[in-house]
Amino acid sequence: MEEVWVAGAAMNRFGKVPGMGREMAANVSLEAIEKSGISPKDIGYTFISNAFGISERQAHLGPLINTSLGIPEVPSATIESACSSSSAALHEAFVHIAGGFIDAALVVGVEKLSHLETLAATSYFAMGADYAFESKNGATFPGLYATLATAHMKKYGTKHEELGAIAVKNHVNASSNPHAHFQKPISMETYLNSPMVSFPLKLYDCCPFSDGAAAVVVVNPAKFKKDLKEVPAAIRASARAGSIAALQDRTDLTAIPASRLAADKALHQAKVEHKDIDFMEVHDCFTIAEVLAMEDMGFFAKGTAGKAAAEGQTRVDGKLPVNPSGGLKAKGHPVSATGAAQIVEVMEQFNGRAGKREVKGAEYALAHNVGATGGSCSVHILQRV
Repeated sequence: MEEVWVAGAAMNRFGKVPGMGREMAANVSLEAIEKSGISPKDIGYTFISNAFGISERQAHLGPLINTSLGIPEVPSATIESACSSSSAALHEAFVHIAGGFIDAALVVGVEKLSHLETLAATSYFAMGADYAFESKNGATFPGLYATLATAHMKKYGTKHEELGAIAVKNHVNASSNPHAHFQKPISMETYLNSPMVSFPLKLYDCCPFSDGAAAVVVVNPAKFKKDLKEVPAAIRASARAGSIAALQDRTDLTAIPASRLAADKALHQAKVEHKDIDFMEVHDCFTIAEVLAMEDMGFFAKGTAGKAAAEGQTRVDGKLPVNPSGGLKAKGHPVSATGAAQIVEVMEQFNGRAGKREVKGAEYALAHNVGATGGSCSVHILQRV
């Protein structure tokens, strides 16, 4: 295989963003290309993720973005994998470059939902679940993840304060991230006194609806090494896996099998061990999701990740920093932009732009992105070059 490097990455501030999704996508794409040092004309393929573009009555977004970049002749493909859409798109870009089909690709994830009222936005999100057996019967993602949290609490004794430690940590991290939706720390008292959304998940256990876009430029260094402006990140592994889609068909509600499978593949592909990973960006749409991710990927034994968070092991200055960006929980979650935004954080860390949330001396990073309740999962391992 050819080597594959991330040469540039960019995102806007997540939150309520004016304008259309296509405008956000074009702007961050131009910024990512500029940071990389290559030209739009060097892009051989664009991979676009926009799960809910229909909310703006706009599908087939790829040609519109390419036209904005001045490369209308370049092929594009829309990749949809619920919340893991742009990570799946990054995997496709990786495969195309590693296989020698192209020398450079652009991955873009974008979502615009703030113009919808809450019920409509929730209904769009629920489309990632099993409509016939979950959504149609009233299940939304807060309820589905609350089911996972209840099972974990019952089996392992996970406490509200442990989930709260994750929320507090991620809000602290986001407070020094200029791209984050929420930039204000919260206290444990604020967390514990927040309203219940779906037992046992409180308001501050849940990520926000966010608008946002993120773009990643990936290249074959053999072709572009001399042109690069940034400290690149070599993609040492790009792995994907799946789980049974609907919760009622699973035999264990305290784990997401796709996370374990994808992480095992990625660690093997990268030829590294758990101890080699310096920090992780994991999918924490709800605080329990961060617990599950850390345990399913084998970084903490089952039933111990919440305790580790409460002990401070996953803080930026801890044993294994998790979500220095603030994660989905506080950085925000524009569904299709989330996976690409994780790579933006990796590039911020590797290029010395993370400020107070810097993981000092980081060489290896892992990005973990789940679709829905784990029906799909992507794991990437990146090394600072």
